[in-house]
Amino acid sequence: MIEELAGPNKVVGAKQVRRALKDRRAARLFMAVDADPRLLQPLVQEAVTQRVPVEQVPSMKQLGAACGIAVGSAVAALLN
Repeated sequence: MIEELAGPNKVVGAKQVRRALKDRRAARLFMAVDADPRLLQPLVQEAVTQRVPVEQVPSMKQLGAACGIAVGSAVAALLN
């Protein structure tokens, strides 16, 4: 599933994911297990409210690499 993040139809980072959830464009949320829970909790809560599937990734580094960026990422989302 994480391989889907290699395509162009995604957003990376808390701000962009928050905006995608607000606009109801998020189809699936990916969160890094080692990210700050205070950052993730409101995003995951909103995803659950909207019935957007949430998947866990073992590390921020792995999530960033899957998204094609050189740094780690706490959260990313596939878009509709």
